[in-house]
Amino acid sequence: MATDSFPTPLDGPPRRARRFDRGSLLSWLGVAPFFLFALAFLIAPASFLFIGSFQTLDGQFTLENFRNLSDPIVVDAYTRSLQVSFATALGGTIFGFLLAYAVTLGGLPRAIRSGLLTFSGVASNFAGVPLAFAFIATLGRIGLITVLLKNIGLDIYQRGFSLYSFAGLSLTYMYFQFPLMVLIITPALEGLKREWREAAENLGATSGQYWRYVAFPVLLPSLLGTLILLFANAFGAYATAFALTGGTINLVPILIGAQMRGDVLRNPGLGYALAVGMIAIMAVSITAYTLLQRRSERWLKR
Repeated sequence: MATDSFPTPLDGPPRRARRFDRGSLLSWLGVAPFFLFALAFLIAPASFLFIGSFQTLDGQFTLENFRNLSDPIVVDAYTRSLQVSFATALGGTIFGFLLAYAVTLGGLPRAIRSGLLTFSGVASNFAGVPLAFAFIATLGRIGLITVLLKNIGLDIYQRGFSLYSFAGLSLTYMYFQFPLMVLIITPALEGLKREWREAAENLGATSGQYWRYVAFPVLLPSLLGTLILLFANAFGAYATAFALTGGTINLVPILIGAQMRGDVLRNPGLGYALAVGMIAIMAVSITAYTLLQRRSERWLKR
């Protein structure tokens, strides 16, 4: 009969469904290393920090570590860290956007664009002790640029500049902040459709009006998201600040390091509590960045 050609419930699932199940299993096996890596190097350490922030040296439960976060030294460390992070994020956003605009929409040769993007990829990851040494050799008290300026009668240190101050640390951070901005904002600039500019010009808009009413509102979520990402990038930096200033600037990462490896004032519980505070700030920053990136992608994909 004709009905014999149709599968009955007893025949089991179609063969295509079985293949789909095997494919799903292979897909999960493919991402298993990522989840294991995240568990070992992200979730487990964060859980250890959170538990340790509620313990004393002998393992007893306490809330004293979080009460100590109101100490003036701790408040000053968070304040300075936020100031350095915001100042370098804002400067990196402005300077990096101008560079990205110049090589993307400014009509510069493709060779310059490729060279700048290559440099940005290297410089955005050049930090820590090598970066601190490079700036000391360049703008330290006997650095190359410092000596050259002194030979022409300009002593920058006598005029108030110091590489080992807030301004010097911010300048050093800018070396890896603005290349990161270039790498992130370049795809957003390339996503601006030519039809949008042509439509604005056909309607009589000037270049300034196009950027004010069309391009800038589209790029605003990307700009704000990148600003937040640069803020988080600078907020968690430790090696560069410590190698450059030797811990003379009171920053949260340096204060955490002092609590973990100190001999006299050693208090790992306080260090864990400081780290939990940093994780909370970083989580808020990353969440805001993700939301802004989703909003910008909706425009750039249209």
